[in-house]
Amino acid sequence: MMVPVRGADVSMTEEVESLGGAFRADGRERELFGLLAESGVNTVRLRTWVDPYDETGAPYMGGTNDLEATVRLARRAGDSGLGLLLDLHYSDFWADPKKQSTPKSWRRLTGEALEAKVHEYTAEVLARLDAEGLAPEMVQVGNEITNGMLWPEGRTPRFDDGARAFGPDDEPAWDRLAGLLKAGLAAVPEGVRSVIHLDFGGANELYRGWFDRALARGVDCDVIGLSYYPFWHGTLDDLSRNMNDIATRYGKDVLVVETACAHTEASPEGHRSLVTPELVAKAGYPADADGQARFLRDLYAAVAAVPNGHGLGAVYWEPAWLPVDGTTWASRAGMEYGDDVGEGGNGWAGLTLFDFDGDALPALRALGGA
Repeated sequence: MMVPVRGADVSMTEEVESLGGAFRADGRERELFGLLAESGVNTVRLRTWVDPYDETGAPYMGGTNDLEATVRLARRAGDSGLGLLLDLHYSDFWADPKKQSTPKSWRRLTGEALEAKVHEYTAEVLARLDAEGLAPEMVQVGNEITNGMLWPEGRTPRFDDGARAFGPDDEPAWDRLAGLLKAGLAAVPEGVRSVIHLDFGGANELYRGWFDRALARGVDCDVIGLSYYPFWHGTLDDLSRNMNDIATRYGKDVLVVETACAHTEASPEGHRSLVTPELVAKAGYPADADGQARFLRDLYAAVAAVPNGHGLGAVYWEPAWLPVDGTTWASRAGMEYGDDVGEGGNGWAGLTLFDFDGDALPALRALGGA
């Protein structure tokens, strides 16, 4: 039986540590990657941005995850015996269903030239990691690409939540996205598993509509990645029905590449938590340490029940993003780059697997299988 992926996306680690953040378990300060491994975590997911700096050279923050940061973090993961899932955003900053901004230096490229750049960049990143002895086990070609990537070139019609379907099938848009994805996938070497990742893991119509269109255009991957946040993406039963269906329909393995659940509704000093009573009610788990741990055990049971062993596991998103002074999801320039201007800071601290002071919570061991 395959060992399930028990993963943690800890791309924010260097920013947290540089600002004084530290991690503890049983009252003793610990190096994060070693603590993850000791707790049963076996995989680290790391996002990679092309050029996360403004025109003055100042970082966009949010971890400032350029290739050099990825190499440093991947080395720490490897030193602790952890596998690597590489998450290529194909952007200079955050890429998700709201924003998929083309890297600044790629913006004059279209058509085959942009496809060639995607292939070249993917190959260069993977070659660098391989040369460092840090080759990933899995590679995401894009991050939450529900509405395409590399906008406007690779933007596709938006899924209609009301109709529970995509709008009119814009053939040229899907064709352009398919070309970009195939270019990136072709650069993933044999023996490394490729992942295509959408959000809203409880929306089966979305996944059927999206992958039917992609596969019809020759886009193929080894693993379907899902984001599943119980306060945003439906019930755990919704997730199970979707995973069970798409694993069978497409003959693919499925992996929850992002998830989280709250351990508190409190806001740390200087930051405003995104956890609200309304979101807690939607999640269906109390916002406390026991509720968070129970959610992870239930999630792993749902993944294990996917037919024919197609459920690979789950990755917890930013479990170690402590609310240290100065950390923020984005600088002002980063927000403007992604056309997503809002309040800065760390709204995620109520969803981590450490308390605000850096002490490990019981859910860390639940993530590791205890």
